[in-house]
Amino acid sequence: MPFLHQRTSSLKAEGIPLTPLRRSSYQRKALKKAARRRQRSSSAYSARLSVFDLDDHDENGDEGFDELLGHLDEVDLEDLSDDEPHSRTYHAQEHDEDGNALDDDDEFVGRYLQRRDPYRTEVGTSTSISLPKRYSMASQSVLPTSVVDEAGSMSSSTNQSSLERWKTHLYQDVDGEQSTFPLVAWCFMTGFINSITTSAVFVWAAFQTGNTIQLSLALARLFDGTHNYTFQLSDRFALCSILSFLGGAFIGRVGDKMGAKTRAWLALGSFIQTLFTMVAAIAIWKSGEPSVAVERGEIAWGSALSFVCVGFMSASMGLQGIMGKRINTQFTTTVVLTTTWCELVAEPTLFHVRRLVRTRDHKAIAIFACFLGGFAGRAILQAIGSAKTLGIGTVLRLLITVSWVFMPAKKK
Repeated sequence: MPFLHQRTSSLKAEGIPLTPLRRSSYQRKALKKAARRRQRSSSAYSARLSVFDLDDHDENGDEGFDELLGHLDEVDLEDLSDDEPHSRTYHAQEHDEDGNALDDDDEFVGRYLQRRDPYRTEVGTSTSISLPKRYSMASQSVLPTSVVDEAGSMSSSTNQSSLERWKTHLYQDVDGEQSTFPLVAWCFMTGFINSITTSAVFVWAAFQTGNTIQLSLALARLFDGTHNYTFQLSDRFALCSILSFLGGAFIGRVGDKMGAKTRAWLALGSFIQTLFTMVAAIAIWKSGEPSVAVERGEIAWGSALSFVCVGFMSASMGLQGIMGKRINTQFTTTVVLTTTWCELVAEPTLFHVRRLVRTRDHKAIAIFACFLGGFAGRAILQAIGSAKTLGIGTVLRLLITVSWVFMPAKKK
């Protein structure tokens, strides 16, 4: 709110007590109108007296006005000098005893000052008042010391407002329909990560349907008459993958507290996936085991570090899956393609090839991205090994993390 500027009449050095005049809404409007008129004509008076914004105090605006005039009570009129460099001169238009000399806008101001100084004897004159240096400001306005201190702290409040803007930005919900890049990248990572685990131990880090069936087959072998109670290595990897996947999905409950679609949670959750992938890369690098199994009966991994690798890869996929599901787009969970395939072939607009259809096209893109990720993962794996391939996956996940910060917000 802009400051209100008033012209004041002569003030007595004796400091006569001030009797506040309660103002009506009409009178307050007159004050604001007078202030606007004086702002447009800077030559009408030599300086302005800045009064607190009425809306910042009580309903009648008396507190700020009275406090400022209280500062002027402390001025010794006999010691004033216009020659001091810090002086501020104010000229007040006088009025007669009935208040008729003032225009409509100044009528209330005149009555207020007349009540404040009822012992005036001179009419039709103007008095010059110089304020002490502690009340002078470069903007030619007089404010209490508290307001001056507040103006001096504006630089720190600017930094605080920047933090508030960032907080607001991060806690806005993203528009899932316009977040195609990170969602497609997640689908790509599904194929990329699965290609590594399947090539080494023949289990899936993301497709838990296959792992669940594999465990059911392992249990069924107990009743085939051979009395083979061995818990095979590939079955142990399947169990490790399922439990880790569920653990990663459980972390997604944090997003329900922060806001499942907010930029803050999507970036944080993606960064956790990045850390999980990095730990998997370090674990398999330290194990020194080969990257590709020769045949299904002879898997490539078998050490404790390889279980750590499979566990963290599966946990990253579990967290990715629940985050994708919460966004609720055509990409669904980004880790399961069975539902996506069914919805795609049953899409009513499947053969409308002459125009773009978001519900159909996004499903097709999700399937293709997963396929491309599997192809790229296996090709890189054969060239540089599992550890370095997971290192590339870590970088890709970090890029996805950054991209969530800049996704468009959902329109309300």
